[in-house]
Amino acid sequence: MEKIIINTNNAPAALGPYSQAVKVGNLLYTSGQLAINVVTGEFINDDIKKATKQSLDNVKAILEEAGTSMDKVVKTLVFLKDISDFDLMNEVYSLYFSTNPPARSCVQVAKLPKDALIEIEVIAIA
Repeated sequence: MEKIIINTNNAPAALGPYSQAVKVGNLLYTSGQLAINVVTGEFINDDIKKATKQSLDNVKAILEEAGTSMDKVVKTLVFLKDISDFDLMNEVYSLYFSTNPPARSCVQVAKLPKDALIEIEVIAIA
């Protein structure tokens, strides 16, 4: 099976030696997306709802580059700096996955790159 690297200018460039996403067969695996606005360069680190929206917008841009969409997401993994942000994150998250939501894991982590509030990665049908 061929491994296809996916990159788009509509999401932040990788911060290290990894790809924005990798497609293998009919599955797409994204790298974790921080709340970085690719147009303005703004890093959202003071509002979990805005940060969640930006992270998911970055995921969406990568999915679209790969020819798929949010409704094809089968699994998400959400990393939170503070699990007490869970309910606020869910308010925004539910807007992106309102029908037939994917399986999900959500964990609090000790620290994220750039001291981010949130990082989100997904697996989608491509």
